[in-house]
Amino acid sequence: MKAYFSKSLLLLTFAVTICCGLYPLVLWVIGQTVFPDQANGSLLRGRDGQPVGSRLIAQPFTKDEYFQPRPSAISYDASASGPSNLSASNYTLRARVASTLGPIVKYRGGAKAGQLVAPDVEAWFQQDTYKGAPHVVAQWADAHNSLAQAWVKADPTHAQYVTDWANQHADVVAQWVKDNPDTPKPEAADLAVVFFEHFSTDHPGAFPAAVTHEGGTAAIEPVREGTDIQATFFDMWRDEHPREDLAEVPSDLVMASGSGLDPHITLENAEYQLDRVAAAWAKDTSRDPAQVRGEIEAVLQTNATAPFGGAVGVRMINVLEVNLQLRNRYGEPA
Repeated sequence: MKAYFSKSLLLLTFAVTICCGLYPLVLWVIGQTVFPDQANGSLLRGRDGQPVGSRLIAQPFTKDEYFQPRPSAISYDASASGPSNLSASNYTLRARVASTLGPIVKYRGGAKAGQLVAPDVEAWFQQDTYKGAPHVVAQWADAHNSLAQAWVKADPTHAQYVTDWANQHADVVAQWVKDNPDTPKPEAADLAVVFFEHFSTDHPGAFPAAVTHEGGTAAIEPVREGTDIQATFFDMWRDEHPREDLAEVPSDLVMASGSGLDPHITLENAEYQLDRVAAAWAKDTSRDPAQVRGEIEAVLQTNATAPFGGAVGVRMINVLEVNLQLRNRYGEPA
């Protein structure tokens, strides 16, 4: 019995030493000497040497200066996967697609072929009429309560703006509480719809958005143009202009990815965003937009790759790599 026990203990010790010690150590040494970048997560670092992300994992970018990745159905969570399950008739999906297309989609045919739709969306919005009724912003908030609340929750400055408005309109808030007795102490998001209804009356043809002043200070103010308006109200504009011939867009520009491990977009997608990105960097750096556009186009072409050396598939770019190069080249966005 003792002999069997000692042999089993010896075999266990041998197995643990090999499988839990030597084998992982050999793999670690090979990884750190032959594939150090991959073994440490394929990290990308900024100019200060600090990691900004992995080239294997997608992450969101919202500033106009940056190329944007595919929309994510799982909020860019690398540990998850799954679909959004939203139908084409769901306004949440329509709003997401519209927010992407509004600032960058172009006319395909007619006298305005190749021109951006965005200026026409702004001009239509400023008229403040939708389907013959006034107050576009109020109609938007009334029809899409969840989106109005999402705007309030999207940024602390939005919530503070609504809170300040509520403090100045105690009578309106009191009436809202009377109509909604289950919410005696409403938060800013609870007041989203009534806020937008009054804002639309007080500021016809305008929408609350962040405005940056000299010195870098920003505040929420009524604006009559800009990407917020182009993105938010593109779908309503399209609803009133169904016959306008708009250019087709790359599918990965609007179709959500079900994986957080999806850091690439097609070169076609990047080139569709190029005008917006170049215009933003040109404004930040006070340089000629055409020259900046040419520089960024060269960055895209340099970074575009296809599987197996281009033998199959389409050319893709890694969004994080390209955006990091742009930041290193032009500095921090305004």
